[in-house]
Amino acid sequence: MVEANKEFNVDDIVEGKVVNIEEKQVLVDIGFKTEGIIPISELSHLHIETPSEVVEEGQELTLKVNKVEEDEIILSKKAVDAEKSWEELTKKYEAEEIFETEVKEVVKGGLVVDVGLRGFIPASLVETHFVDDFSDYLNKTLTVKIVDLDQEQNRLILSHRAVLEQEANKEKGALLESLEKGQVIEGTVQRITDFGAFVDIGGVDGLVHISELAHAHVDKVTDVVAEGDKIKVQVLSVDPESERISLSHKNTLAGPWENISERISQGDTVDAVVKRLVDFGAFLEIEKGVEGLVHISEIADRHIETPQEELTVGDKIQVKVLSVSEADQRISLSIKAIAADAEQKDILNYQKEDDSSGFQLGDLIGDKLDKYK
Repeated sequence: MVEANKEFNVDDIVEGKVVNIEEKQVLVDIGFKTEGIIPISELSHLHIETPSEVVEEGQELTLKVNKVEEDEIILSKKAVDAEKSWEELTKKYEAEEIFETEVKEVVKGGLVVDVGLRGFIPASLVETHFVDDFSDYLNKTLTVKIVDLDQEQNRLILSHRAVLEQEANKEKGALLESLEKGQVIEGTVQRITDFGAFVDIGGVDGLVHISELAHAHVDKVTDVVAEGDKIKVQVLSVDPESERISLSHKNTLAGPWENISERISQGDTVDAVVKRLVDFGAFLEIEKGVEGLVHISEIADRHIETPQEELTVGDKIQVKVLSVSEADQRISLSIKAIAADAEQKDILNYQKEDDSSGFQLGDLIGDKLDKYK
């Protein structure tokens, strides 16, 4: 008996062959006078219902001696597995290696995984977004990296979220490198602020400043876009180091001057609003974002010193188009021509009436019509 005890000591590593699988233990031939015993709790670091989930008869095992008594030896399989796993996991941790593991249990606060020993993924480290129910993760394979390892405390914390964030950062870096000034791409409005909108353009957000949302003045960002909107944007600038991207939405929109000559022609009479008064005339808006100039000489049929003598900002008036240049984004307008046209129309009407009555109106007014020709 004593000699047998000398052959096997606590913490010895021995080889054994499974000879019998019972409900709560496994018997192993290790060359002792009786079979060694592996309690079900010493077969795996995970919870198991029966020993047959882990071993089978005839299987050769490497085991650790946990307890030596006169007639029995208590052995552990999971202790040997754990030692090997701690060595391998320490290397993975130091190398920040990413690897796969299977979810074995869903518990309160997170997931239990099999990495050769029991590992834990806290709920906050499973995904980059909030997950309410983890039941679908059971038996699912996840890519993970170790974020905390302490063998003495038997603590092993893993993260799937860290892997996702690392992959996202790689994609972000590649995207930042690929972006070019002037490039037009589609994005999704993620967040709205007082000064603009942040737009996701494929894993990275760029800022569309409020001044770059539309050609016309924008008072509120929400007047133009809402969160979730898909919009086209043009890249204005990219700073890979700070990950700052400036975008423009208005540059992807048809400008107010585009095809203006198809809508407004020389000789047209249009409605306008006085927007600005300057020394040499007045700027009038005739379409949203389109202003034309009435030179001071075209404001009235008399000499005036300043436009303020005849006009006030906000006045709504009719003007005549003298010229249109889409290329120069310039339109010349006249107010006095409207009065002249009206006077000429009155004269022509009188002339028609005169012709019908037999009188020659021209004899009465002389060459008054000539100045309007």
